[in-house]
Amino acid sequence: MSFTHYDLGQLSRGDVVEVLLADSAANVRLMDSSNFSNYKNGRQHRYIGGLLKRSPAKLQVDNSGHWHVTVDMVGIRGAARSSVRVIHGS
Repeated sequence: MSFTHYDLGQLSRGDVVEVLLADSAANVRLMDSSNFSNYKNGRQHRYIGGLLKRSPAKLQVDNSGHWHVTVDMVGIRGAARSSVRVIHGS
């Protein structure tokens, strides 16, 4: 499976990850390291996000830890360009 990966490093609970898409809808997943490993290996995983049809999307981190974002086109035609930024909580 082809996907774009963003390694966000350590984030704190309450931080917000903003995902911008250009050109198309895409599947966007915000995951901790354990779930990202499962995703890469085709196993069941939990994530924040889903099919993103409007940009930008703001996804809130629910636990402090190491976080990742993936963008893929599984089940969707076309290609998506993406960018990600972190908005740190106070």
